Amino acid sequence: MSDLEIEIIGLIAATLTTLAFVPQVVKIWKNRNASGVSVSMYMIMFLGICIWFCYGVLIDSIAVMAANLVSGILQLFIIVFALIHRKNK
Repeated sequence: MSDLEIEIIGLIAATLTTLAFVPQVVKIWKNRNASGVSVSMYMIMFLGICIWFCYGVLIDSIAVMAANLVSGILQLFIIVFALIHRKNK
């Protein structure tokens, strides 16, 4: 298998795992409610995503970098919205 084929498999996996967070973001955005969200879980996940992004940079993998950049943005949205929601309660 060529490096390009391996990177394509990585991009497909990265796309699917990144898209897994979109329904949560959409639900929070539509309902303007994040009361059931575990902020600590998302903060730990965000830290892991940051480390995965660094790993992607070190191994020069577009799939790892792109997936974790987008996932990190989605995670930050969830964290910020959950914290704002708690502050306003």
